[in-house]
Amino acid sequence: MKLVLVVACALVDADGRVLIAQRPEGKTLAGLWEFPGGKLEPGERPEAALIRELHEEIGITVKEACLAPLTFASHAYEDFHLLMPLYICRRWEGLAVAREGQNLAWVRANKLRDYPMPAADIPLIPHLTDLL
Repeated sequence: MKLVLVVACALVDADGRVLIAQRPEGKTLAGLWEFPGGKLEPGERPEAALIRELHEEIGITVKEACLAPLTFASHAYEDFHLLMPLYICRRWEGLAVAREGQNLAWVRANKLRDYPMPAADIPLIPHLTDLL
């Protein structure tokens, strides 16, 4: 089974809310909510990939020193196995804006379960709830 490495970030604002993004129509798992991030390019480090993805997807600038590893997801989908480190970030430059047609929502950690998420993201929620 193919191993896919994806990196994700829990952006936490000053009010303790977490940013989630809804996968747009036409993408796999469309309509589900997830933490921003994406696939690593060949030879790319996870932190560099996350900084790149956050800028491409939502237009913010993040410094590597502001990313802290929190936990990870390991989930077997039908066609591949996903390994997804989740970082937490409380500092960035710019305002989060949907740049890829996705919806964005700032959500309290204890309300994340109210949003349908991919199976790999669900086990990450208790870690955020404990932290926040």
